[in-house]
Formats: sequence, structure tokens, C-alpha cells
Amino acid sequence: MKFQKLLVTVITLFSVSLFSQTTNIYRAEKDKVHNLIHTKLKVDFNFQEKEMNGEEWVTLKPHFYETDKVTLDAKAMVIHKVTMNNQPLNYNYDDYELIIDLPRKYKRNEEFTLYIKYTARPERVKQKGSAAITSAKGLYFINPTGLDKNKPTQIWTQGETEASSCWFPTIDAPNQKTSQEIYMTVPQKYVTLSNGKLEKQTTNADGTRTDYWNFTQKHAPYLFFMGVGEYEVIKDKYKDVPVEYYVEKEYAPYAKDIFGNTPEMLAFFSKITGIEYPWNKYSQIVGRDYVSGAMENTTAVIHGERAYQTPGQLVDENVQENTIAHEAFHHWFGDLVTAESWSNLTVNESFANYSEYLWLAHKYGKDEADAHLLEDVEAYKQGQNYDKHLVRFNYADKEDMFDAVSYNKGGAILHMLRNYLGDEAFYTALNTYLTDNKYGTGEAHQLRLAFEKVTGKDLNWFFNQWYFNSGHPKLNISYDYNKLRKTVTVNIIQSQINEFKFPFAIDVFEGSKRIRHNVFVEGRDASFTFPFTKHPDLIQVNADGVLLCDISENKVLSDYIHQLKYAENYMHKREALLEVAKHQDDKKAFNAIANAMSDDFYKIRILALENINLINKYSKQNVIDKIMKIANTDSKTLVQAAAIETLGKLTDPKLKAVFEKGLESKSYSVLGKSLVGMYYVDKQLAIEKSKTLPSEVKKIIATPLTRIYLEENDDEELAFIASNVMSGMFLSQNKKTQALYKKAFDKISKSDNSEAIENLSDDIVAKGLQYKQYSFDKVGVNLLRQMAQLQKSNNPSSKENNLRIIQIAMAKLLE
Repeated sequence: MKFQKLLVTVITLFSVSLFSQTTNIYRAEKDKVHNLIHTKLKVDFNFQEKEMNGEEWVTLKPHFYETDKVTLDAKAMVIHKVTMNNQPLNYNYDDYELIIDLPRKYKRNEEFTLYIKYTARPERVKQKGSAAITSAKGLYFINPTGLDKNKPTQIWTQGETEASSCWFPTIDAPNQKTSQEIYMTVPQKYVTLSNGKLEKQTTNADGTRTDYWNFTQKHAPYLFFMGVGEYEVIKDKYKDVPVEYYVEKEYAPYAKDIFGNTPEMLAFFSKITGIEYPWNKYSQIVGRDYVSGAMENTTAVIHGERAYQTPGQLVDENVQENTIAHEAFHHWFGDLVTAESWSNLTVNESFANYSEYLWLAHKYGKDEADAHLLEDVEAYKQGQNYDKHLVRFNYADKEDMFDAVSYNKGGAILHMLRNYLGDEAFYTALNTYLTDNKYGTGEAHQLRLAFEKVTGKDLNWFFNQWYFNSGHPKLNISYDYNKLRKTVTVNIIQSQINEFKFPFAIDVFEGSKRIRHNVFVEGRDASFTFPFTKHPDLIQVNADGVLLCDISENKVLSDYIHQLKYAENYMHKREALLEVAKHQDDKKAFNAIANAMSDDFYKIRILALENINLINKYSKQNVIDKIMKIANTDSKTLVQAAAIETLGKLTDPKLKAVFEKGLESKSYSVLGKSLVGMYYVDKQLAIEKSKTLPSEVKKIIATPLTRIYLEENDDEELAFIASNVMSGMFLSQNKKTQALYKKAFDKISKSDNSEAIENLSDDIVAKGLQYKQYSFDKVGVNLLRQMAQLQKSNNPSSKENNLRIIQIAMAKLLE
């Protein structure tokens, strides 16, 4: 599963939790009393009541010991009857578990099939889910009665972690594997999607159609999927494997622009694992109001609405591409070999997270991948994650495992392991792990054993400190120079509680010449001495950017200027640029930032443009001319947009032509920045342009429009602004954007604009329900739950008063 990335503010906002994320209870793998063998379902849907009528034939056998009872997970259902061979069976049902008396004792090699007729009632499910404040009801009806004319009618399922048992009785645990058949009866106008192959479609006399989906391989119950809706199905393929994209008609022309790299991803992942894509198809569907980022249901991946993008967005970047790669790699790590328990979630999610790095490096180069890794590592560090083990057997709730440790830190740990062992050994070990455990389950120890089997190395030390312990090295670095001997000694002191050992790369720079020294740190205090020809201009530790650590060292401005110019790793260039930018009253510093605007990597160019100070004595016309050229000609539209934003700060009428050209750009980022730039040189033109934009474009460039409308005190646009406040404050990673929407929130909350207040409250509820948040503690969860309840309340008091109460609750969140 892939969750949307979080704004640091969200994590720190709720940093003081009243509830611990750990417990003394040992969270074991679920006992295997019975093994699932096969699951056959026949279902149809009651759209009005948001219920599903189901028949199930489930085949099981005892795992080892003989048994005369079967316990199935079945949440909030009505059980109509249970039979075996047409003979009724006695059972007990408590809304959570269905305990069935078998007619006799069955031994471990004896299979038997139960028939269960039932009604699934997902709206009555009472269990916390991965979406933080919603119940994990497994089966979701979206606009089932069609009353909302702005939203299609859809049905989709979400099984992880243990919510498939909300729509069919099963043993809902990741250490179970079963094949499946599903007969789905739906109105003719809908298409369906499920796991495996669509074998047959039968038209019924009542105007419905029954689709028969057959999945002959075995996978975990949480990976079962059903999707229903009015979709266009765009066909693609990988070798002889059908690849499909289920999208709403509006986005059909752009489906291949959004998802079209999928076949190449399947080829790449097949190559590096040495295991050809192991399933019979690969379909992706976009679900409205989906509760997370995406989910790796075997052969039937679902994505949230964020996947929908138009050419004006895609020309800048495909924001869903990492998620598409993430879910694809899950088809090896998670679907083919599944974590045996949620405690070992790392063998699913850490690999899916790291696949994003691997894909980016393969497709776009190392800089792009390193920048993504740095963002992930920073997100891990900024949460309450330092004391959490990667493998955790004492979590308070299984949903707590879906955090920046299992994902971000786990991916960074795999990157360190790959660096330590080398690519050939790393990928060979992945193949060994997947081959030895295919269609089964795995845990961290099996992963370690696969790496040891391939490399011949003992890796207990690595797994003990990174998988079964917490934290990361916090390093104090100092340097001793011996001018007579022409040596430099690098001193490394670990200040954290847990002692780590690790490989460490150190670069010694003499001018542009770089000498790499690879050392291995053992012990809390380590020193390494290296020769030099002339006094080094820079010593760069963790030079390859691989080690997950915090570093404290004393560097001066000249060090950072040299680092910005010559360092190879994105992390070090970024660090240097941000430090140099603080000293632009120094001419060398200013010139260093100006030069960085020509860096080969576009994210460094953007960072330089965002941080250059044009209001100082060294800001000459040639630098401004350079920025104008970048605004007009850079190969990356995001860089053009950054250049236009920088020029906009000058409020110089001479730049009007640059903004006018930007207003005609195909790129929405360029268009948005140009509107703001134009606003400060020709208000009337900018406002007139903003008013003529199509509503779908206005929604996409909401942030620059919000800046203009707030500056203009345009109360007519408050309702528009209100619909984007939550995204701006909580989902943006830009501090200026956060501050802008906080200002918007304050303005709306003090206004008497009932439409704006209603839109704001709708946005609060929608975003609260839609986005999983890594460190979202129980206080914030409860307040958002109260907001949702108030919004849906039938209390006779006026809706406006309810909305005001929601405002107060939101204000408490922002304190």
C-alpha cells in the first residue's frame, strides 16, 4: 500500500500524543489452525442500502492437528445459513467471528468445502482502519444512489489490513493463501474489475450482467479486490501480459500519459529480481474517495484520485509515477511473497518503497533517485520514529505499522544493504528470497538468510541494528590536519545510545580533484587518517549519501561553496546551497548561488532560483537576464516556473513580456506563477485572466490564485479558496504555501460567507477521511471524527452553527 506523503506540520502538529504506539502485548503471527485452499464467491449489490448479498464456497483443511470446528472472520454480517454437502451446520456468530461445527473431525490432509449464504453490511463495521479515522469497512459504496451529480457511482474494496472479512467470511490473516473465483452481478452500464482473468460475461433477464473472474494462483485474503463503475478501459500490454487502465471517460485520453510506463516497470522489475512478472494480467483502476494513496491488490491495483492528471500537469511531472512503481513492485514483494505477520510488514513495504528509488534511477538517473531518497529520509526523521524498531512485535494497533519506519526508513536500510553487498549480490539474494518463498510468506529472518546464503557473509550485525533495533547513528565529526606529514585525520564519535557499525565513504577534495576513501566504522569512537598533496579544500563525510545518519560538523562558508560546486551527491549539493544562500551579502556566496542556476540537475536549479537574493548589491543585470532566459527556455517547466516566481519578486514592469509568455504556457505551474508575477505589474490583466480560466484549471492552480485573491481582498472568491485550504495547509511541503493557506483559513473562519465556511468544512471532512497520516495521534483523529459527525448531523440546530463548531475544532488542531 502506498500512502500520500505528509507535510511535516501534520507530524509535528500532533507530536504530543496521549496514547503510546507500543504495548507489552506480543503480536505473534496468527496461528494456522486451518489453511485456506480456495474461495468461490457469488455477489450482487444493494446500492440503496449499501449492502452486498453473497454466497460463498470456501475450501479449507486442518493445518496439522485434527479439528471439528472452523473459525472464520466475518464482520457485521447477517449469516443466513451454513451447510456442507447440502446439510445444515450449527454455528455461533458474534458479529466478528463465525464459529462453525463440522460434522466430524477432519485430519490435516482432508479438504472440505463450506457453503455460506450471507449479507455483508459494511456500514455497520466497527473497526479502525488504515485511513486513520474511518472504520475499515472493506467494501465502499461511492454515491450509490446517484444523488450527487458531481460524482460517479462506484464500488471498490480495500482489504489491508484485515477488512476483506467485511465482505466475505475468511481467515483474514496475511499468512493465509487462497485461489479465488468471483461472480459479480451488476447493472449493465457498469464495468467490473477483480483479480485474475475475466473468463465470462452473462447478460441476465433483469437488465444486469454477471461477470466471472477467475484467479487460479494463491494470494492473501487482504489482496482480494472488486471494482465497479462506469469506466473506460484503456488497453496496453507487457509482452503477452494484458495491461489495463480503468479511468473515468474524462481522463481516457490521458490514461497512457499517466500509467504508460507500467509495462517498462514490469520489465525492469522482472529483470532485477530475475523472476518474470508472476501473474496473468496487470490492471489499474482509479477510485473516487479512496482512503489511501493506492493498494497492490494482485493484478488489480487501485489508485486514489490524485492519479488523475491532465496534460497541463503532466508536462510538469507525473505525481503518481512513484506510486505506480511502488504498487507494481509489490507484485513480487507483498503479493508473491507476503509478510507472515504485520510485525514483519517491512518485507512488503520497505521493498515497495525502495522500488521507487530503483525505478527513478533506472528511468531518470541517480540524481532524481537520490533526491527522492532524501525526501523520504527527512520525512522519517521529522516524525516520532526514532525509537521504533523496523520489525515490531509490540505495536498497539496493526495500523501503526504503516508508518515512515516501515516505508521510508526501511527503504533507506535496503539502500545501505545494497551498497554494502554490491548490486549483483543484492539482486541475486532478492531472487533467492522470492524463489524460496514464492506463493508463501516471509519475514526478516528469511530475508537475512537469503542474503547470507548468496554472499557467504554473516549479516546478523546488520539486521540486529537496523531491523531489530531503533534509531540511527548521530555522528560528531572533527578533523585534525598534520601539515608536516601532510595527513588529515577524520574523527567520528557516535553520540546516540545504540552503537552502530557501518561502512562509510569519505571524500578528500584538493581543488576539483576528489579522492574517495571507503572505511568501516566499528565502535563509538573511530579515527581514520588519509594523506594529501596539498591542504584539502573540503572533507566530505558520508560522501555517497548512503548512510542513514545525522552529522554534526563545523564547516565554514568556503567549505560550503566548494561543496556546492564539486560535490556529486544531491544531498550534499542541497545542503551546501541552503547554507551558502544564508550569506549572499558575500559576493562569492552570491555568485555560487547564481552559478547553481545552471546545474545539470533541475532540482538544484529550482533550489537556486528559489533562494537567490536579487535585492543586494551584487545583483547585476546579467544575473536577471540569465533568470529571464531560464524562464523562457529551460528544458524543465518546473524550472521555468521557479524562474518566473523569482522574477515576480522584483515587481518590475519591464518583465511583463516574460509573464505574458508564461500565461500562454501549456504548463499549469508556469501559468500559475505567471499570473502572480503579472498581478504585481498589471493587476487588471492578471485578474481578468484568472476569471476566464476554466474551473478545472482554476482548481489545479489554486495556490497562486489564492495568493492573488487574498491580496486583492476578493471576497467573491472565498468559496473557491475554501475548497483548497486543507490541502494547502496539510498536504503541501512548501512552508510559504502552508502560511498562505493558514492566512486563508483565518480569513474564512472570521467571515460571514456561509458558502466559504461550508466548503471549508467539507474540505476538512473530505481530507480527514481521505488521507492516511503517519503520526496522526488519537487527539487529532477524534477531532476530525467529531467534524465528520457534525457535518453529517441531523441535529435541528442550524447547519451554520454546526459549521462554526467545526471551525473551533479545526482551530484547536492548529494551536
